[in-house]
Formats: sequence, C-alpha cells, structure tokens
Amino acid sequence: MEQTTANKLRHFPVSWFATVMGLAGLAMAWHNTRALFKAPAFISATLTVFASAVFVLLAAFYAAKFVKHRDEVVKEWRHPVRVNFVPTLSIGLVLLGTAYASVLPDLSFWLWAIGSGLNLVLTLYVISFWLNHTGFQIQHMNPAWFIPVVGNILVPVAGVYHASAEISWFFFSIGLVFWLVLFTIVIYRVIFHDPLPERLVPTLFILIAPPAVGFLAWVSIMGTVDNFGRILYYIAFFLTLLLLTQVRRFARLQFFLSWWAYSFPAAAITIATLRMYNHTGHPVLHAAAWLFLVALNVLIVMLLVRTLRAAQRGEICVEEK
Repeated sequence: MEQTTANKLRHFPVSWFATVMGLAGLAMAWHNTRALFKAPAFISATLTVFASAVFVLLAAFYAAKFVKHRDEVVKEWRHPVRVNFVPTLSIGLVLLGTAYASVLPDLSFWLWAIGSGLNLVLTLYVISFWLNHTGFQIQHMNPAWFIPVVGNILVPVAGVYHASAEISWFFFSIGLVFWLVLFTIVIYRVIFHDPLPERLVPTLFILIAPPAVGFLAWVSIMGTVDNFGRILYYIAFFLTLLLLTQVRRFARLQFFLSWWAYSFPAAAITIATLRMYNHTGHPVLHAAAWLFLVALNVLIVMLLVRTLRAAQRGEICVEEK
C-alpha cells in the first residue's frame, strides 16, 4: 500500500489544479446569477469555500511531491506539453481572489496579488521555455498553450479593484496579443496536421476561454460594453457553438483528467453571457445564460463523479505511456 501511495504521489500531475479553475468558475457564475436572477447567496459562497478547500488539498499534495519526488516535478516543468499546465496553479489563486472580491476584500486582495505575481513569473518561465526549447514540433502545439495567456487576461477582472489601472492594462495586453498569435498557430495545427491525441481533445474547449475572459476583463477595465467588447464576446459565443457541434466526438472519448479542460471555459462563457445580458437585456442572451448555467452545473457534477470513479479505479495519478 505504501508503495502504491508513493507511486500515486510521484505521478500526481500539476494539471489537477484545473479542477480549481472549474470549481471557482462555477462559484463566480452563481455569484453573477445571484445579482441578475436573485439566486441564494449561500450557493456561490459554499462553492467558493469548496474550491478553496480543493486548492489547499491539491497544493499540499503537490508540495509533498516536490519534497519527495523533485525529479518528477522538474521533468513535468520541462515537458513540452505538461509545462503549459503549470500556470493552472497561479490561475487558481487569481480565480479564488476574484471569487472572494465582494465578500472578503482583504483575502481577495492577497489571493489576487500572490496569484497575479506568480502568474507573471510562470508566464515568463513558460514563454522562455518555448523560446529556448530546440525539440518542438507542430504536434506539440495544442490549446493548452493558451493557459498562461488566460491567466494574464483574467487578472484585470479583480485587478481594477485592487491595483492601479496600469497593472490591469499590463496583464490584459500580454494576454490579448499572445492569444491572437497562439490562436493562429493552433488553428493551423488542427486543420493541416494530424489530429490531437485523444487525451488532449478536451483542450479544444480552451479556445473559448481567452475571448470570454477577455470580454470580462475588458468590461471591468472600461466599465461598459463597447464595440470591442462585443467582438470579444461574440467570437467566444461562436466558438462555443462551433464546439457544441462536435459534442458526439467529445462524448466518445475515454475519461482523462484533461476532461476538466471543459469546465473553466464553460464557466467563462456562462459568466460572460450573464454580463452581456446584464448590459443589453436581450432575451436571446437571457435564454442562453440559463442554458449555459444549467449545462455548467451538469458538467461540473459529471466531472466530479467521473473523477472520483476514476480515482477509485486507480486510473488517475499513473505514469503516462
């Protein structure tokens, strides 16, 4: 049993922190629902505390892995694909800071500040890794490369309350420009080269996150929905519709931890739609907001159940082939 536990810890992936992104996104969605549709406050509060507890638990496991299996951590941080999941750690902190913004502003500030600073460091690390790695091939490219970008675009959502506007503009600019560059490369890779490995197919949902989060950040910075905000929102909405046409393909996939890549983008488009409806009052957006919210809740419950079931079967935290 000790050997089995040790092996599980050795292969504990940093991508586990994507679960925090999904859970915190769900909490933020319910918070926005409370403002528009009078949902009970305890729902978003409970989900925020739950996401926080999951983060603490995962951080403890990953710290233990660093102490006992530092070589595996180093290998993960130097892997051409898995390195892009490293910033999920800092993004989780930023999201928790954002989720606490209206209820515990002091805690929100520290979570946001630590998460934002760490995300900048990890963004510099990941991009430097990209620039200095000599063995990259087009097959290594996948939507997970957006993850550091999403972290930067996310910072202004709460950053406008916690720091100078220039800080928000700094992070937003990084995220926006790199999103456009990476989006072009990802579309080229998906269309003109071999299909993504089955394990990484769920990361296609990450395509939704940068424009959806970009819309939220832009509205936070500008204080209103202008034409550029509309462009960001509607491209996110279109990408959501496009990926929904592929639902049969996603449904046939074997369960991997990468399925959590569905969760945060789904939360992002839900929150963005709630915000867009709040600004426009359009009935189509009202209906879309409800549909997205219901789908998001069903998705998170399904992911939790499938994750627990896979953990019981010993299918998670195993050495990748």
